[in-house]
Amino acid sequence: MKTDALKRFRNKLANSEPIYGLWVTLESASITEMAVALDMDWVVIDAEHGHLDWKEINEHIRAALRSETVVLVRLAERSTSLTKRALDIGADGVVIPWIETVEELNEAISDCRYPPEGRRGIGGERATAWGQCLVEHASAANEQVLVVPLIESVSAIPNVPAMCELDGTDVFFFGPADFSATAGYRGQWEGPGVAEQILQLKDSINATGKHCGLLTTSIDNLVQRREQGFHMLGLGADNGLLLRSIHQALQVVGRDRMPAASLDPAGGRDVLLPVSQPPVGTTPDRDEVITNYGAGKTAELEAGVTLEALVGDFNTARGLTTGIVTIQPESVLPYHRHPCGESVTVLEGEAEVSVEGRTYRLGPLDNITIPRWLPHQTRNPDLGKATRLHVALAMSTPEREPVDQSFEQTDMPASATGTPGFEQVTRFATANRLQGVDPGTEVIDYFNASLVPGIEMSGGFARLNSGVRLLDHLHDVDQSVCIIRGDADCLVEGRKYSLSNCATAMIPRGRVHHFINQSENEIDMIWVCADPMPERIVIDPGFVRG
Repeated sequence: MKTDALKRFRNKLANSEPIYGLWVTLESASITEMAVALDMDWVVIDAEHGHLDWKEINEHIRAALRSETVVLVRLAERSTSLTKRALDIGADGVVIPWIETVEELNEAISDCRYPPEGRRGIGGERATAWGQCLVEHASAANEQVLVVPLIESVSAIPNVPAMCELDGTDVFFFGPADFSATAGYRGQWEGPGVAEQILQLKDSINATGKHCGLLTTSIDNLVQRREQGFHMLGLGADNGLLLRSIHQALQVVGRDRMPAASLDPAGGRDVLLPVSQPPVGTTPDRDEVITNYGAGKTAELEAGVTLEALVGDFNTARGLTTGIVTIQPESVLPYHRHPCGESVTVLEGEAEVSVEGRTYRLGPLDNITIPRWLPHQTRNPDLGKATRLHVALAMSTPEREPVDQSFEQTDMPASATGTPGFEQVTRFATANRLQGVDPGTEVIDYFNASLVPGIEMSGGFARLNSGVRLLDHLHDVDQSVCIIRGDADCLVEGRKYSLSNCATAMIPRGRVHHFINQSENEIDMIWVCADPMPERIVIDPGFVRG
């Protein structure tokens, strides 16, 4: 245990100075050696995820000896035996995963302390200079050892104030991905509302004199998190930082791509490189149109069911209608069909969508896509709250044909994802998420020709982190982009628009545009293109239309 390094660590925290570190997942101890040479404040050796064994963990700890870099081991679980082992071989402290209660944190602290305050056993390993400095180490260890609980579950939220009252921990570390999973948003770094919950917890922890930390996802995110008041800041994980550098180099030589989950090179996706000019034949013949929610073209579809079109023939769109449907409590849009495909995404409330009797219960940001001529109806099952839906149809002048036919109703299970060859259901919480080509974005493909055979359009959901600027690009078809959460700026060939609260941009084919998130919060959008498999053509940011 490096007492001087731990004192420096705590002194910086006491002065609200940021302390910067590295998350280590790879086996080479040279990584920790580099962190020490760069005078980083801390490293965490991850023994929970990945493949590091105790021999490799030992080598990482050895690489930081006689330095002022604090070395922590992230244990696989809260365990007396694992804690003893990590501390005995010389770790300065431990990171304990999945702490949810005061009792669990108290147990973790006890594991790190010698009796009578705790139950750590006396060992003759590196920590005690192989037994030669037993008295010296044991006299300081209880006071100096660093115990960092990982808060990565919504179940921990009500217990955090009481955790802060315990003596024996200085800093709480957040795991946003696991936190999101427990909130119902598996696979997301910070699902809806999670970012706000973490910030609120950070404020309450800081108010007690304790401190908070987390891993940052980019240089911009590092600056943002520091400004938000997080003090233990991870620059990233070693594997992530290496990949980030490789991507940057590949971009320069035009070879950048995103890997497949299988790691099969044949399954990866090329990253589009910008061209200096739009391709011949994509010259636009119309201007963009921005329509605020409340200013669209409204129609009553049935009693208690209204549509406000935000993109369509009324604002020069071709092959596309999008808008917001509001269904009052217990109201129904009865069975009907369209001569084109339709997409329905729940924005607020719940919806029961029945397709030939197959009934799906959908919640916020769940999507159902229905091919042409397939009879379906939509009902709001709530007794007191209206349901709002984002709808898209693959025609600029929509047609709806009533269906006078009864269907035997079958309630589909909550995990149902549709019927092969017919409707497709995308459950937001479990949807396959893609890291967008633009750094700092997350994308869910709701529908396209590869997902729904015969569909005439494509679309999905995108989330932009704070500070993200999408690449300048154009499509060879008309596009609708609806901002369903947050505040976005849309720039179309130099013309700037501010969008929020379901404001929708109709971007005609050929218009070069991009979106940017200049707020501190995330932006969510639903995008639709009037083409079953659209090609996004990335344009050099210096392009100016003559």
